[in-house]
Amino acid sequence: MSEEPKDFEEELYEHHRIIVDAGQELLRIDKFLMDRLPNVTRNKVQSGIKDGFVKVNDQSVKPNYKVHPGDDISVVLPEPPRDEEVVPENIPLDIVVEDDHILVVNKPAGMVVHPAYQNWSGTLVNALAYHFQNLPEMKGNDGRPGLVHRIDKDTSGLLVIAKTETAMNGLAKQFFDHSIERRYYALVWSVPEESRGTINVNVGRSLKDRRITTSFPKGDFGKHAVTHYEVIEDLRYVSLLKCNLETGRTHQIRAHMKYLGHPLFNDAMYGGDQILKGTIFTKYKQFVHNCFKIMPRQALHAKTLGFTHPITKKKVFVESELPEDFQAVIQKWINYVDHSS
Repeated sequence: MSEEPKDFEEELYEHHRIIVDAGQELLRIDKFLMDRLPNVTRNKVQSGIKDGFVKVNDQSVKPNYKVHPGDDISVVLPEPPRDEEVVPENIPLDIVVEDDHILVVNKPAGMVVHPAYQNWSGTLVNALAYHFQNLPEMKGNDGRPGLVHRIDKDTSGLLVIAKTETAMNGLAKQFFDHSIERRYYALVWSVPEESRGTINVNVGRSLKDRRITTSFPKGDFGKHAVTHYEVIEDLRYVSLLKCNLETGRTHQIRAHMKYLGHPLFNDAMYGGDQILKGTIFTKYKQFVHNCFKIMPRQALHAKTLGFTHPITKKKVFVESELPEDFQAVIQKWINYVDHSS
């Protein structure tokens, strides 16, 4: 088990505390907690134990640890406990498709999808709660009405929302089966050697920094993740890629592009906010930093979304335009390459 950094441990908040009954029989802690914690799966419990979020008598344990009478069990998380009630907020929504069962919205960069630590308001879910009543919630996903998937705060683009229980179940199954079509546009540093390819490498939480998803090429950690990419614009110093997700892991494209050696342009979390290709001249450096100012986020946009309508069973395919900041940066690179040729 990897040792968590001390500064990480200091930020943990207690969510549950259980003193084991005197008459409790010896039982694996993962099974014990499954019976006592709301809305959790065995995999989720086991992952939490392995990640050090479960302490017994102030000590980390393994999932096969057997609880004893009098054990003091504490479940801690990096965010403080909070009431799961969502506060409706009058925030405009860019609705692309809507009927009685589903909704497709175009999320702007900078908007968090659902309330969480340090982002309790101003989220897409707060907006949905204002504009729509009684949106369903997935089991174990309390406080996130309508959501069947999400994209990162600073990633722009399309999200499908379920307006009914039937729609939510139908969409959730398609995501589980990986039958949803999701295509992203990504501006990355340099140009991949192969103009198209597939990255089939496990991804998961970094063992050193839990905020980051990292690639595990040996498959010893993480979850199966597959990204298909194609270069659609070669701009010498950077390139525009079309990325199709076969799986949908957290930060999958960002981690896979980092693994490939081509981090997303201005992706601070994955090293893309450094100048990774080009000359050492001051004029070039200034040009790149001007691009960073125009697009102060990772260059990633969820451009298309395709799925089977959960009620009508008809194919739904939605496409969105690249946001202004993304288009502006691409045009600047095109102009720069044209004038430096």
